[in-house]
Amino acid sequence: MTVRLHWFLPTGGDGRTLVDRHAYARNDAGAARQVGGVRPPDLGYLTQIAKAAEQLGFEAVLTPTGTWCEDAWLTTVALAQHTERLKFLVAFRPGVISPTLAAQMAATYQRLTGGRLLLNVVTGGDSAEQRRFGDHLDHDRRYARTDEFLSVVRGVWQGRPYDFRGEHYDVEGGLTALPPDPVPQLFFGGSSAAAGPVAARHSDVYLTWGEPPAQVAEKIGWIRSLARREGRTVRFGVRVHTVSRDTSDEAWAVAHRLLDDLDADTIAAAQAALGRSESVGQQRMLALHGGSREQLEIYPNLWAGVGLVRGGAGTALVGSHAEVADRIAEYHALGVEHFVLSGYPHLEEAYWFGEGVIPELAARGLLEGAAEAPGAPLLVAGGR
Repeated sequence: MTVRLHWFLPTGGDGRTLVDRHAYARNDAGAARQVGGVRPPDLGYLTQIAKAAEQLGFEAVLTPTGTWCEDAWLTTVALAQHTERLKFLVAFRPGVISPTLAAQMAATYQRLTGGRLLLNVVTGGDSAEQRRFGDHLDHDRRYARTDEFLSVVRGVWQGRPYDFRGEHYDVEGGLTALPPDPVPQLFFGGSSAAAGPVAARHSDVYLTWGEPPAQVAEKIGWIRSLARREGRTVRFGVRVHTVSRDTSDEAWAVAHRLLDDLDADTIAAAQAALGRSESVGQQRMLALHGGSREQLEIYPNLWAGVGLVRGGAGTALVGSHAEVADRIAEYHALGVEHFVLSGYPHLEEAYWFGEGVIPELAARGLLEGAAEAPGAPLLVAGGR
């Protein structure tokens, strides 16, 4: 098992700060909030990131879903026209569209892009966000609906009429006239008791946020046990940010600068909002730092500063290129194959990781077919 690397598309905006990712838009008071270094997620900028990820050797880019970002399906199919090999890990929410339609969309996507679709199933841990899309189910019932949804999707992909009757869906003769080729891999995250069995039944790759290795190992054991009961094998991935530099001191200086724009009121407001999340994974992220700037290095080279103001992945691998490679190797030894990475800003950090950490991983034999650093060969001019 080798390491498989993925990057992130900031379709909600990007920049050199952890301050509100929507700072380029108007805030609740109706006044434009001015924060320096914030980049709108227009097609030109996202294309730069996608092309950089492809050139540097990343397999895919994760594209988020939700109120505050561009639609993942439309954005990535546009970006597929500007790339050749890069895959797109499209996040989507079961329940807001028909499972038969989702299956058809995925099949069409595979044909239009030459098989470059991966799917990230996001059941949703915030009821307020779900209600914006007309979804009023509670947390556990959303996972029960996801279970049915994915059963329908996989059934419809078989290419023959498929019937399903459950609590949430009643499908008669559902099918995709032309099944997807290849069938997209399903990435799935969820830390609750309701999420585990659904992941075990349906996911190809179970994703967890970047918790300390012992906690990740515990989750891997949990999902493996559930999957065995289903007669299945599940692979594993970690979603985490990264700040890598030529030296450890440089990397930590960058990480600390990311907190420069954060005052106590900003952190308190963010923590209050995140604390209302129903997501068990989100609560685990918050518990890593407790809302305090103190003791943010929760494990060697694992920094919880991002989670002070950001939901979702709240930790970052911080250190020299070799140190970040050490941590990736440590997670890999636990059984983690996929690493879904990101950093602020995403364009520059892709290069820092791609030109610094990827050669380290290649030298350790952790990357398939990567004996040397990706990209064009260095041309040395002969002096005259």
